[in-house]
Amino acid sequence: MRLPRTAPARLGAIAGAAALVAVPLMSGPAQAAATTPKVTQDRLSPTAMAAGTTAKATLTVHSGSCFTARTLGVGVRDSAGDNLDFPGSASDVRICPSGLSLTTGSRTLPSGTYTEFGFWQDSAGAWHNLASQSLKVSATTGAGTPAPTSTPTPTSTPTSTPTPAPTSSGSPVPGQSLVWSDEFSNPINWGSTWVGDTTTAFQYGNHNPNDNKLDWLDENAVNVAGGVATFTASPSSHTLENGKQAWNTGLLTTEGSSQGFQVKTGDYAETRVQLPSGTGAWPALWTWKNGNGEIDTFEYHPDNPNLLELTNHVNAAHDYYTNAAAVAPGKWVTIGTYYGANSVDWYVNGTKVYSDGTGVGANWSAYLILSLSVSAGEYHPAPTGTAPISFAADYVRVYR
Repeated sequence: MRLPRTAPARLGAIAGAAALVAVPLMSGPAQAAATTPKVTQDRLSPTAMAAGTTAKATLTVHSGSCFTARTLGVGVRDSAGDNLDFPGSASDVRICPSGLSLTTGSRTLPSGTYTEFGFWQDSAGAWHNLASQSLKVSATTGAGTPAPTSTPTPTSTPTSTPTPAPTSSGSPVPGQSLVWSDEFSNPINWGSTWVGDTTTAFQYGNHNPNDNKLDWLDENAVNVAGGVATFTASPSSHTLENGKQAWNTGLLTTEGSSQGFQVKTGDYAETRVQLPSGTGAWPALWTWKNGNGEIDTFEYHPDNPNLLELTNHVNAAHDYYTNAAAVAPGKWVTIGTYYGANSVDWYVNGTKVYSDGTGVGANWSAYLILSLSVSAGEYHPAPTGTAPISFAADYVRVYR
């Protein structure tokens, strides 16, 4: 994605707290199994929540010897055994005897009693559940009113990671119905729905240093759990052409997939995302085709914590939408774009916030891209350390 000619003034950099923090533990060392590392769950919270109020989970674990787990997260099961996991699982994390703490994304749960536990995935892809405990959700809400953009209340859909079912009335544009979606309730359908290791929007296919990016595309940087796709960027072993160290990160594009889905004039595309806090994070939903076709439903940089960049690169127009109540690191926000022939319209949490009056023309079409880029420092600060950077998405939907 290209930057507008004028980048917004920095509003004050936020050094977002790293999702993963090493912590010293008093527990004694555990003996590693011959084939599977021994992981011990030391602490897990919360043990109580209020219905309708968002909460995050914190998991602390340690192992008998250092190893890298493919995934680490917090699972929740209801009385029927349905998965209602906390979003924001971590990928490729180093677990050692000194211990590791993970803080997940936020979610809400209906009142009831649930089983809560940590889980991890080994290098061979096998899943391991840790010690379980009871999580009680009271019917009485807490002191605060839940934000309207909190993680959706789970449904009883009998899938492994249930998310809200798509509806035909979700578009703010009258008369439209759902034609395509990914609810991230199942593992990424690589090759058929999405491609994650290359895009023609990147100069070298899997990396693009000349667009102020440290990205090196890696399918393993996108993982699905609890009805949420989590993109995790981390330092790479690759070096870019400009001499800078690359970061392995995730991108989903319909370009090159067997479905080859494209949005076109008159469509409305929408996503619901949790904005990141890590310095250098650069998430976006955008389109691309034949060297342009780019409409940015949004771009976000945590150093401008309350601002979304909304840009039409087809017929030049852009807006910097600012709303501290809806846009901030860690918040869930719904952002959509109507690709009108004469005006592209942007919506935030269902309300139209900008119409560009230029549009995309009558015969426009392009592929969708949802990505987490990493800034190289020219317009927005680059990462200041090596801590992973995460970004989460609940769904991508298209109506026409």
